[in-house]
Amino acid sequence: QVHLVESGGGLVQPGGSLRLSCAASGSIFSIYTMGWHRQAPGKQRELVARVISSDKTTYSDSVKGRFTCSRDNAKNTVYLQMNNLKPEDTAVYFCNAFIASTADGVLGDYWGQGTQVTVSS
Repeated sequence: QVHLVESGGGLVQPGGSLRLSCAASGSIFSIYTMGWHRQAPGKQRELVARVISSDKTTYSDSVKGRFTCSRDNAKNTVYLQMNNLKPEDTAVYFCNAFIASTADGVLGDYWGQGTQVTVSS
């Protein structure tokens, strides 16, 4: 069993910053990717950023240059530093990870419970 626990959401004014954290725990043998998706009211869930390896991170076009996704492998934790936030960034942010629980390498797709980010004046 693997659990992802997010923290760091909240209310911020346009132009402000927030930092989200997501820690993975439980039966973890190896982690392939960790990242973030978001879902705004009435919209589909979309990928925000994902760390695949130490030198490869992908971002959606809407957050490039403003958000930074990083991973601490020793802590099984992924972060999302969000700067210059805009009202359109308002959404529930979900942590997502592909994790192998045993040496056979079979990956499970795990999700956190979500944390609300609201950007408003």
